[in-house]
Amino acid sequence: MTMTPEQLVGKVNTHLIDTHIGEQSLLVHTMVTGDLQLLRDAAVQAGFDFHIASGFRDFERQKSIWDRKITGQLPTLNQDGQPLDISNLSEREKIYAILRWSALPGASRHHWGTDFDVFDKASLPEGIKLQLEPWEYLTGHQAQFYQWLQNNLRKFGFFFPYAEDRGGVAAEPWHISHKATASLCLSLFELGTLNDQVSNCGLKGVDSVLAELDTIYNQYIINISTEAS
Repeated sequence: MTMTPEQLVGKVNTHLIDTHIGEQSLLVHTMVTGDLQLLRDAAVQAGFDFHIASGFRDFERQKSIWDRKITGQLPTLNQDGQPLDISNLSEREKIYAILRWSALPGASRHHWGTDFDVFDKASLPEGIKLQLEPWEYLTGHQAQFYQWLQNNLRKFGFFFPYAEDRGGVAAEPWHISHKATASLCLSLFELGTLNDQVSNCGLKGVDSVLAELDTIYNQYIINISTEAS
């Protein structure tokens, strides 16, 4: 498998195909569709209504999230998942606060079509919107589904890249990744490519991001869990 720099940073989606997973239609990497469908089918057989809250996100969508967070138009969350007052933070501090929960544009695993935020729709209480917060999966309405994922992801080639807090991205029990394909994408992902994309896209806070890019790459991009646990 080869991936172009434009594909790796979410500028194009030519590595993806439009796929129906249950009642949902989404763009998925060509090497992932079969295993994702098998995982969904197994979850349904186990009594869960497997749904994807977020799959592929392109560069511009990730940039929009980033820009709105750094300017305060969207909330930035603290370690406990609660809104953080960023008004008194330096730009550097804002960047690292955002990176706990949101990837730098061009560096999101969601650009690859290999990673998905998943939930059991049947367990979502009526009138309640999914928040994608850890408590929902550890002790809340998604706990049984999360336990099933922990016991079954490996069988279908998936794992939790953010299974634990390794001092970079916060633990995300909803985020699953197709291990073989995503690992190959990550191995092809070069810091220079990210530097080129970030430098020329009009990103908010770009100077501070570029000054921290080596640390961001090592702490928030390649610093992932390796086991599906």
